[in-house]
Amino acid sequence: MKSNGRSCVAILFLLGCTADAPEPPPFAAVADGRQLMVSVIEPAAEVYWDAVGVIMDEEGTHEIEPRTPEEWEAVVNAAYVLAESGNLLLMEDRAQGRGHWIAMSRSMSEVGQRAIEAAEAEDPQAVFDMGAELYFVCTGCHTVYATGTLRPSDLPDSAVTGSPGTGASDPRAPVP
Repeated sequence: MKSNGRSCVAILFLLGCTADAPEPPPFAAVADGRQLMVSVIEPAAEVYWDAVGVIMDEEGTHEIEPRTPEEWEAVVNAAYVLAESGNLLLMEDRAQGRGHWIAMSRSMSEVGQRAIEAAEAEDPQAVFDMGAELYFVCTGCHTVYATGTLRPSDLPDSAVTGSPGTGASDPRAPVP
């Protein structure tokens, strides 16, 4: 019986501590969706995507990959920006309760976390592979919310023709 009394006192103590705690300040979006894409997400994605690749030209095959600790750090930092951007996209001002938007934003965070792991491992092939996964997350969202930012080859056939129910939208419409 004594242990129940102690548990009850401990619970009351914890409740008392949290009852006095001030509420955290509300989050307030500074950038709209398009500004977030252009100024934060796109530059980080470009750093990540450009970090690893192969260029074949008249002079031969040139493999591109980070070589110095600073170059790898830039790739890791870009991956962190992408992972955290998924959280920024989930802010109520942007998500507005849209299920698909929320799912795509969560995917950005999840794939971004794996991109961090690949970059921290300094594994060029893993970075390349995660770059492809990031691309699929980005285009999956853009096929619904920003079709004007995609090449026609990135769109499903029904979105190119503008068939109803495909998620095709006016390319001039702002990205939320």
